[in-house]
Amino acid sequence: MAKQQQEVRDLQEGSYVVIEDTACKINDYSTAKPGKHGSAKARIEAEGVFDGKKRSLSQPVDAKIWVPIIERKQGQIVSVDGDDMQVMDLETYETITMRVPDDEDVSPDENIEYLEMEDQRKIV
Repeated sequence: MAKQQQEVRDLQEGSYVVIEDTACKINDYSTAKPGKHGSAKARIEAEGVFDGKKRSLSQPVDAKIWVPIIERKQGQIVSVDGDDMQVMDLETYETITMRVPDDEDVSPDENIEYLEMEDQRKIV
């Protein structure tokens, strides 16, 4: 998994973080003030980008945490066959097979935007 380290204090809602070895998008980020002898803590509520599971994390704000590198790409649907579709990347002209999302109605020649991280892809 392509990832980089970042301090917890630099995270914000809408950014990505690695929780339980899974790329997650932050839905809620809150901090608690430091106590007499402690440091400030951050509580992160996130949802898996590719699996949709909710996860939470509590860390000191000065701790380092892994942040996944997720690319946002443009593609064009070449063909739709049942639950699968062929998508051509508009930058590299590479053709990839993706699952058709349940709530999406797609048709050939339609331009889409998708997220890619290593071998995982998801239509936005």
